[in-house]
Amino acid sequence: MAGPASAAATISDQLALAMVASSDAPLLLLDGDLAIVAASDSFCAAFEVQPLEVSGKSVFEIGAGEWNLPKLRSLLTATASGLAAIKDYEIDLTPPGRDLRCLVIKAQKLVYGDPSAPRLLMTVCDVTEARLAEKIKDELLREKAVLLQEVQHRVANSLQIIASVLMQSARKVQSEETRKHLKDAHQRVMSIATVQRQLASTQAGDIELRPYFKQLCHSLGASMIRDHNKQSIEVTADDTVVKADISISLGLIVTELVINALKHAFPDEGAGKIMVDYRSEGRNWTLSIEDDGVGMPKGKAPAASPGLGTSLVEALTRQLHATIKVTDRNPGTIVSIVGRDQTTGDGENALPNRPAV
Repeated sequence: MAGPASAAATISDQLALAMVASSDAPLLLLDGDLAIVAASDSFCAAFEVQPLEVSGKSVFEIGAGEWNLPKLRSLLTATASGLAAIKDYEIDLTPPGRDLRCLVIKAQKLVYGDPSAPRLLMTVCDVTEARLAEKIKDELLREKAVLLQEVQHRVANSLQIIASVLMQSARKVQSEETRKHLKDAHQRVMSIATVQRQLASTQAGDIELRPYFKQLCHSLGASMIRDHNKQSIEVTADDTVVKADISISLGLIVTELVINALKHAFPDEGAGKIMVDYRSEGRNWTLSIEDDGVGMPKGKAPAASPGLGTSLVEALTRQLHATIKVTDRNPGTIVSIVGRDQTTGDGENALPNRPAV
């Protein structure tokens, strides 16, 4: 006649069997020898086996032996001995005549009943569709990146063509005012083309500002500085990395302010240097464009409408939730774009009456 302890163990086993069999998740209850004590209906349905067929068999004998994987055997053996527990172990399973399935295995030793008759609970999660979706997503992202690079190259080329047409038109017109407007428009298109060209040469994603600004200023110097022994552009920046859309705004600001300095800081192509610097600390950052040229006009300057470049810099600064600060360098000028944690009023984002950009 069975004693109380034996009866309790029997009741525990029966309860465990009932719970495993009725589970919605694919479960296997294994003994210490890794033989199947019970299999849930969901496991049997998922892997097309019958509960009575697998009961008492080794887990490695399921189906045509596709579960007999050395790594899985080693992990389950270690779990049965209490030396380990399987957490999210991924395997590829290929049942005969069926497609490959990607499974995530979890297993742990249960502490109940008779210690001499250990039990393991093994959970199987089919992630085949999820992995396939991830693969498709990755392929789409790669295709998108390639298409984006192609679009950037085409946009840069188109802007170069537009700039050439504007310059040809400027040479042909008789009106000096019209010629000036066309040249200004040409310079704006060239500045945007320069930014676009630098972005097209980088990979999609985050942009490291120091090499980006250096390439940008090198292109500006090559196209606008006639005598590199007299004028130069120097870039110093920290290791900040920003999103591509932020780099576009910063690149346009740098381009406009460098062009403005080259046009107005050194009359009659005088000698001088322009310095571009970017520093960040936490969420605060400062972009500064400094020159050692003639500086701001002295005294009260007559009111003037801002140029297209000035308006662009002010708009981009507002977009970045930053403020503009202009300082007389004596000699020269420093224009700083200061980004803070919170947005500021439009009244702080105005350049003084330096000659219009």
